Amino acid sequence: MRVKSETVTETMMLNMGPSHPAMHGVIRIILELDGENVVDSDIEIGYLHRAFEKEAENATYNQVFPYTDRLNYVSPVINNVGYALAVEKLLGIEVTERCKYIRVIMSEISRICDHLTCVGASAMELGAMTAFLYMIKAREFLWELLEQVTGARLTIAYCRVGGVKADLPENFEQEVTERFVEVRKVLNEVHGLLTKNRIFVDRVDGVGVISKEDAISFAFTGPMLRACGIPYDVRRNHPYLTYDQIDFDVPTETTGDCYARYLVRMEEMEQSMRIVEQALRKMPEGPTNVDHAGRIMQPSEMVDAAKVGKTRDMKLVQLELSPNLEGSERQQHQQVNALAKNVVLPAKEDTYGNIEGLMNHFMLIMEGWGIRPPVGEVYQAVEGANGELGFYIVSDGTDKPYRVRVRPPCFAFTAAIPTMIKGGMVADVVPTFGSINMIAGELDR
Repeated sequence: MRVKSETVTETMMLNMGPSHPAMHGVIRIILELDGENVVDSDIEIGYLHRAFEKEAENATYNQVFPYTDRLNYVSPVINNVGYALAVEKLLGIEVTERCKYIRVIMSEISRICDHLTCVGASAMELGAMTAFLYMIKAREFLWELLEQVTGARLTIAYCRVGGVKADLPENFEQEVTERFVEVRKVLNEVHGLLTKNRIFVDRVDGVGVISKEDAISFAFTGPMLRACGIPYDVRRNHPYLTYDQIDFDVPTETTGDCYARYLVRMEEMEQSMRIVEQALRKMPEGPTNVDHAGRIMQPSEMVDAAKVGKTRDMKLVQLELSPNLEGSERQQHQQVNALAKNVVLPAKEDTYGNIEGLMNHFMLIMEGWGIRPPVGEVYQAVEGANGELGFYIVSDGTDKPYRVRVRPPCFAFTAAIPTMIKGGMVADVVPTFGSINMIAGELDR
């Protein structure tokens, strides 16, 4: 009598990343596979640890800004703004109305750059190279705007506690209008390439699904949560700056899959442009370019004159600053910074031209002095490109924060990857991972 033997099957363990191109070199997903099907998975971070929180404890309050640039380095302005608002909340100060609008404008331009990168890169990983090139072209238009204002394209360090580095340049509104026309053209082109494209839709529709309940359980925020049908947006639910004075919609979808996240981000870019256009119209007028005496000096001339005591009427003189300092002259300085000498560096005319300004500058720069918030703790959240970005700061009364803790939106999404890819195919891992827009700088602080 012949006995039939039962077939014994075993699952296979497979490392996807950190060297896999779609893992961006910073994430490892350990897959348990039954053929091409994902039975289970585990995810490992730690390949791009930035030590942000420890670095922040060893820097003065304004020195932390360059570190915030390197959290979500695709939309660094939003990181700047979130941290600045947290410190200002701790100090109990409020920036000028013009500064609030400038922060809104720059944040939304930065948000569009982030979404363009996310949609373009995730489409490229599915083979849609043309869409990627179009999106990067649009991002280039906006990066040039950021460079005009901040002097840099990526790590911008534009905000300061109590204000911003410099005012907006001349003709900025016209530049924004012209570039938004080009960005909208690109978005229409990408809609034509992807939104109804059968190949693209088949790769993302019904892939990487997460339920509304699971999204809440994992503490999702941002486009990932709104793709599940929950219209939570920090700008709307907990308004900051001037978002309560601006009309905009919060896009949502209901299916909670990769396609829904794509549609939400595409619509959010339209809403961000709408916010910027309103902010430019509503923003209070800036100052004139020269003072009432109409005199302009080079900084070197002012310093030389001050050395020999020729300081008469020097408070009426305006400086002709180098490009990296333009926008921080006295008139612009007063428009975009809080009137708080214990926090904000004085205008360059005062630093170069009178002893009070020079002393004020030194007191804020010298280690052991600087900005000294009262003892206490504070939490401030902003709507980052990926969701709620929060800064929790503890002050011990010195010029350096005792503790800075970041609530990064990416961490929750990364923790949920095993849930989203379970039961799918290996090929589905790529669009799912691309749709969460994981930025390692803020994930692994």
